[in-house]
Amino acid sequence: MKKIAVLVSGGGTNLQAILDACESGVIRSGKVELVLSSKEGAYALERAAKAGVEGIVVPRKAYPDREEYTNAIRAELDKRGIDLIVLAGFMIIQHESFFKVYANRVINVHPALIPSFCGDGFYGLHVHEAALAKGVKVSGATVHFVNEICDGGPIILQKAVSVEQGDTPETLQRRIMEQAEWQILPEAVELFCADRLEVHGGIVSVK
Repeated sequence: MKKIAVLVSGGGTNLQAILDACESGVIRSGKVELVLSSKEGAYALERAAKAGVEGIVVPRKAYPDREEYTNAIRAELDKRGIDLIVLAGFMIIQHESFFKVYANRVINVHPALIPSFCGDGFYGLHVHEAALAKGVKVSGATVHFVNEICDGGPIILQKAVSVEQGDTPETLQRRIMEQAEWQILPEAVELFCADRLEVHGGIVSVK
């Protein structure tokens, strides 16, 4: 069983999708061992407690710079022998050393079809606002490995979701979470934990 850590900053809806997938057997080759929050009071920590998973806080404000903060997180992950790190609404950008140490072991879900509506500034409702402003008919979600380039790592899975007439950023966000994010994130976690992902030349293939 691979050991999974989920890094969070807020409510933890994607964390809940992973916990539910572990409970239902969708994720059967890994187990969530740690939920690490960047701030006190994140509801994701309550979700972890209800699932019997260890939850800790490593506050950004306690460290003078990004590198020292990243090192503190690395220490917590290494202490527990974590195999896979999932960024689930984790709002702190890590120092580039993080992605070298954990190359192809950190995954994120982005609420759009990369390379559309991604990169610096594209997070949360900003993504869906941009999609609606552009008038796209299809959006969706992408699970990708994380590297030092924002939303630039190798793509693992994508799922398209229709944009409907009258959508607001909030309604589109909800539909993409329900129809894409909460499906492909647990699927990608299981593929990783089952050793079914290979990365060659920046392209991910499934064994």
